[in-house]
Order: sequence, then C-alpha cells, then structure tokens
Amino acid sequence: MLHDLHNNRGERLDASLHEPAGESRVLVLIGHGVTANKDREWAVTLAQALADAGCAALRFSFSGNGDSGGKFGDSCPTKEAGDLHSVIDAAEAAGHERVVYVGHSMGGAVGVIAASRDRRIGALVSLAGMVDTAEFARRKFGDQQPGDLMWDKPECPLSQTFLDDMAAVGTVAPLAADIRVPWLLVHGDADTVVPPQESTDIAARAGGPVELRMLSGVDHVFTGAAAAMAREVVSWLESSPWSHTGS
Repeated sequence: MLHDLHNNRGERLDASLHEPAGESRVLVLIGHGVTANKDREWAVTLAQALADAGCAALRFSFSGNGDSGGKFGDSCPTKEAGDLHSVIDAAEAAGHERVVYVGHSMGGAVGVIAASRDRRIGALVSLAGMVDTAEFARRKFGDQQPGDLMWDKPECPLSQTFLDDMAAVGTVAPLAADIRVPWLLVHGDADTVVPPQESTDIAARAGGPVELRMLSGVDHVFTGAAAAMAREVVSWLESSPWSHTGS
C-alpha cells in the first residue's frame, strides 16, 4: 500500500520507504517545501537516520512536484494538506493507526493545517517551518506575475492558484492552539527564506507539549547540517513517550 500512493484526485504520489532492520516502532512521513521534492539531501539524510534508529520513514513528493503526478501549477498548501491526508489514509490501511509527520518549509505549514484536523498524526515536526504564508508569497514573489519562474526553475512557474491559496491561508499561527500532540520545531538561525522568528512565535502558541531547537549558523535547507538536524529529530522522537507506544 505504501508503494502505490494516490491523492483524492487520483494523482500518483512518488514515495520512497526506508525500513529499519527490525520491527518499526513508528512510521514517519516526510514532506518537503515549495518547488522541492522528496529527494532533497536533508530528506534522504533524515529518512536514513530514522531507519537506523528503528523507525520506518516514508518521504514523498506532493502532487505536481518531483516525479509525482499532477500539475505544479495546482500546488498550494491546501491541496498538499489533502495529499498528506491521502498518505495517512494509505498508512492507516497498512496498519498504522497514527503516524509522525515531518514537514520542511511550506511542508511545515501543511503539517500544522493537517495536524490541527487529523488526529491520526500522533506527533509533529516542523523543519524551518513556514508560518505566515501570505507574507512569504509577498516577500519572495511579490514582484512576479503568474507564469514567471519561481526561483528561476523552468519546471516551477508561479501560478495564480498558489498565490490565491497562500493569501487565503494567510498564516497558520492561529491553528497552533489546536496542535495538542508532541511538537518539535527545528530552525537554523541563518535561514533567509523563512525567518527563524516564525518558529519562535508559533511555538509559543502551541496547545500541547512543544520543543524548539535553534541550530547556529544553519540555513534554510540545512546545508552541511542535515546530519545535525536529523540527530535532533531522532533524539526528540526517542525521548517522546508517544514513540514507544507504536503507531
């Protein structure tokens, strides 16, 4: 089931499963940020570290990204939250009643949206997580028009769908009070894409147990620090009482 994933539109979601040597205690789902995919170095490093620690890890590309089906122009936080729900449906069908979700950048905003509604997410991790979606779109793409290339990537044209949804979501900060499960936020203090203050601010609004770990001198994609980030996630997960109950 976890090798044949589709969203509610029937679009295939490309995924890679990292399985531990023994029985897995936890299934960790790993989602990426805007214009990215499941094969980013930080995601591969984290998935392997989790498998080495005894946790199954599934990294996947949201629809329209990487080798997943769908159109990139349809990609936006609301649709990606739907993709995540579909992945969780597949995980549940495979016997995982609850999962951990790890989201990077816009994938972090997706995680807050999903975890505020879907109680099958038993723990949440935000990596350089985006909070203020409308402000992000204004700051990074405010001088561009639909059809222009996002960060000069030919496969990533800016779409009105993306702009409209980022504005409609506005900010996920008010949803933090609905996050009652254990929540880890990891952010590099040299991040120039998503301000580290966003993690500080939303952590203060969490409705449940929360930890914030700031990495000194680290950028948005954890360049040269993916292993350090992975250690933070693995150590937190191993120390969480929830992780020992199974998924």
